[in-house]
Amino acid sequence: MNPFEIIKTVRLTEKGTRQSEKYNQYTVVADRLATKPQIRQAVQELFKVKVLAINTMNVHGKNRRKRTTQAGRASDWKKAIVTLKEGDKITLT
Repeated sequence: MNPFEIIKTVRLTEKGTRQSEKYNQYTVVADRLATKPQIRQAVQELFKVKVLAINTMNVHGKNRRKRTTQAGRASDWKKAIVTLKEGDKITLT
């Protein structure tokens, strides 16, 4: 897989912003079939940073229903928390 297929996006949340300031960790949405070594390599290639650690988790999509009797469901996705070497950053603009 190519790095653009592995890393879907970087998530910007309040918790993620605090993590990036305090622990130099960033949250990315990864392909559900990607492994930790693949995610590490993709982040290093795309953002030109040194990755120290990666923690991953599979997030289950929420059930959705909008004024109908038929329920829908959001897609499942993989979250990866990437810890970078001190001094490195991912600029999000």
